[in-house]
Amino acid sequence: MATKAKVHSGAAKRFKKTAAGYKHKHANKSHILTKMTTKRKRQLRGTSIINAVDAPAIDRMLRAK
Repeated sequence: MATKAKVHSGAAKRFKKTAAGYKHKHANKSHILTKMTTKRKRQLRGTSIINAVDAPAIDRMLRAK
């Protein structure tokens, strides 16, 4: 019996599949925020869609069909 292919657990926590692609949270927004400007922190809020170049790698990690 063949073993079932596993999803990359790290990628599964970080990316969510949407109709537009994969959405992700911005990096550099967890700690040591006092030295960062307010403008930079504001721009890092929310989620974004990943670049199309990175999609095949994430497809493979998440075993997307």
